[in-house]
Amino acid sequence: MTAVFFFYAVSALMIGAAVSVVASRRPLYSVLSLLVAMFCLAALFVMLEAYVAAVLQILLYAGAVLVLFLFVIMLLNLEPEPRVRFRIFARRTMGMAAGALLLGYLARAFRGAGSGQALTTVPAPESTVEAIGARLFTDYLLPFELMSFLILAAILGAVMLSHQRTE
Repeated sequence: MTAVFFFYAVSALMIGAAVSVVASRRPLYSVLSLLVAMFCLAALFVMLEAYVAAVLQILLYAGAVLVLFLFVIMLLNLEPEPRVRFRIFARRTMGMAAGALLLGYLARAFRGAGSGQALTTVPAPESTVEAIGARLFTDYLLPFELMSFLILAAILGAVMLSHQRTE
């Protein structure tokens, strides 16, 4: 019972952080909300007993990628967008539709959890560091190297944009 409560609490926090990433007007607040979402995802990995994936989630995404995002935001010196005025009716309608959809999903989830059905267990994959490293550097070597070039291009682009702005 406590695992189910912990799952719903972490999931609700992650959904709230994800909405805050998109809805925030300031880029720095969006990055901090994304950090919260990444830690919540790592907590869900721990619940699934995928400890290596949880550690990699924190080290790679919450550590490296979000620091890169922070550097890009600081280099570009982004200003918040001007406030766009929405009509009150449109805001209320969208809010009620999203709330009704969320309540429907929660009711469906609680109805399935309260029926006494046992949750199906997924067999644990090979999640040791050696198995992940072997797969990463054999089957997924090309996507791994392409991702490193993509991150390098993003860093160079951020530096070039910051130099153009100062001149």
